[in-house]
Amino acid sequence: MITFVYIFLGKEAGASQYYYSDYLKQQRIRNYLQGRQRLTIVMGMTTLLKNCCRISICILFMTMGMSSVNAADMNATAAFIDGFLAPHNQARNAVGVGRLQWDRKLANYARTYARQRRGDCLLQHSDSPFGENIFWGSGNSWTPSQAVAAWIDEKKWFDYAKNICTGPDCTHYTQVVWRTTTNVGCAKIKCNSGDTFITCNYYPPGNYIAARPY
Repeated sequence: MITFVYIFLGKEAGASQYYYSDYLKQQRIRNYLQGRQRLTIVMGMTTLLKNCCRISICILFMTMGMSSVNAADMNATAAFIDGFLAPHNQARNAVGVGRLQWDRKLANYARTYARQRRGDCLLQHSDSPFGENIFWGSGNSWTPSQAVAAWIDEKKWFDYAKNICTGPDCTHYTQVVWRTTTNVGCAKIKCNSGDTFITCNYYPPGNYIAARPY
């Protein structure tokens, strides 16, 4: 019999690092999102201009290329995205908060960081200005929905009346259902060890000190 082991970590609430009203944090988020958008446009235009001979052809391919860059994302198939979104939104619906939307910029951030963990599969958070849940599983058969289910399973350790965790951790669950979070983007990689690393980033982030998730 093969025994699978999974471990998952979430950013815990702490000081001003997680305050949505923190000016510097919001500036980091805006700079990141604007920077990614500018970089995508510049890179796309440079590549197209090098390969186009006529201005009319360039304009045509620029229009097509702007959308194809995102469509080419290996982690952006409908089934892959739904594997993350469906369990997130089921959990959120159960407590009466709004649905999350898939965000390509957050997914790009998650994928970039996940690739940095390919060599060690280390359960270490990025320096993300967003909310973040990470997951490690033994072997490569873990699915997005299984990772999210593991985070949601922490609901059993969340005491809503006291607004505290009563078990090892519940902050992955509270981030999943955080009422003001509207967007999510995730990534999954196979590490060099053959194990699975999965990460999701959330905006606006949750787990504010003394605040209730819903």
